Amino acid sequence: MGGPTIPWSSGRVDEMNPSNGPPDGRLPNADTPPEGVDKNDAAHLRKVFNRMGFDDREIVCLSGAHSLGRAHLDDSGYDGPWTGAPTTFGNGYFVFILGSPWVPERTAKGKLQYKNPIGGQFMMLPTDLILRDDWRFRFWVWVYAKRPFLFRSDFAKAFQKLEELGTSHLTPTDWA
Repeated sequence: MGGPTIPWSSGRVDEMNPSNGPPDGRLPNADTPPEGVDKNDAAHLRKVFNRMGFDDREIVCLSGAHSLGRAHLDDSGYDGPWTGAPTTFGNGYFVFILGSPWVPERTAKGKLQYKNPIGGQFMMLPTDLILRDDWRFRFWVWVYAKRPFLFRSDFAKAFQKLEELGTSHLTPTDWA
C-alpha cells in the first residue's frame, strides 16, 4: 500500500471479557449536532483525541488514514472513497480537502456527507472538512498536503502511539 514502516512491539494483552473493556462511544463520530460541518465537530475531535494524549497535529495526521479505503453504506451510512487511490497510502486526502469544492449530499441511508461536484465520485465526512475549516487543524492539513514525506513520518509515530496506548512492558520487534 506504500505506507511507512510503523514500529511494532509485541506483548499487548487485550481484555477477553467485553464487559470489562471501554464503553462504546469513545471513538470519534463522523458528525456532531448540528448536522453538517460545524465548530462542534472540531471540539468533538479534540475531546476524543486529547483524552488519549493526541494534539492537533496528531489528530490531523491520524485522520490521514482516510487516504486508504472507503466508507461503506451498509456499515456506516456513508458511502464512497475519500481519494482516487484508496489502496495506496499517501497525502491525497489532504490535497483533496483543500483543493476540491465539496457540496452536501444525502446518502441512501439519509446521512449528510459531502461530494466533489466535478465527477462526484469522492466524498468527505463533516469531521474531514472541519480539518479544513478550523484554523488550527487547517495549518496541519496544509503542511501534509505540501509535504508528503513529513506526513509519512508523522503518521508512523502517531499510529505507533495509538497502537501502544494504555500498554506497558512491550517488546520491540525488529523489522527485516
